Amino acid sequence: MRGLILILLTSVLCFNVPAQHKPHILSVQDYTRQIKTAPDKRLVEIGKVVPGIKLDIKYATTDNFMHRVMYAQARAFARAPVAEALKQVQADLKAKGLGLKIYDAYRPYAVTVDFYKMTPDTNFVADPRYGSKHNRGCAIDLSIINLKTGRELNMPTPFDSFSRKAASDYAGLPPEQLQNRELLKAVMEAHGFKALRTEWWHFDFTGWQGYELLDVPFGML
Repeated sequence: MRGLILILLTSVLCFNVPAQHKPHILSVQDYTRQIKTAPDKRLVEIGKVVPGIKLDIKYATTDNFMHRVMYAQARAFARAPVAEALKQVQADLKAKGLGLKIYDAYRPYAVTVDFYKMTPDTNFVADPRYGSKHNRGCAIDLSIINLKTGRELNMPTPFDSFSRKAASDYAGLPPEQLQNRELLKAVMEAHGFKALRTEWWHFDFTGWQGYELLDVPFGML
């Protein structure tokens, strides 16, 4: 245990992304220029596009694996086609008396670097040498709520759990949790998302490869 703590402390104090391993990341200026000619690549605020969607932005609080505030603003952004797909998911769920709750969406690259410093476990945290699909505005962390009560459906684990039970294909769960997890997976996959194997709440948008890594702070969007 002491050895593990030493490794983690060393990674926090010494981690840096060498220039030769750092991926191409669009600056604020690059992003601003890009969306003038490619408007579908713009980051849009999900709450303004998807009617009735709820936000519970965990990294704007201390209720996350870092145990500290990572975002200065409790806001959620995604590329325009991703937000449009979420709008369709929300409409499907509303017909069942359900809706989406967003935990996280677009994440500036600098935050991914901070995550890796704390927990260099690529089962749950993206390697900064490659960046995260969150950094591309093409990944969403979310769950389902009951619209009448506002409560989340019973899922296998809380958000940000590093448990084996968090895996999107983990089988040893109560029937209600399996049913709710499969409902979320089915409705997301019907609209162009793919579940991440290690996290039931994480979904990547099909075609994410066509979107660049970004390090644009929320306050500049």
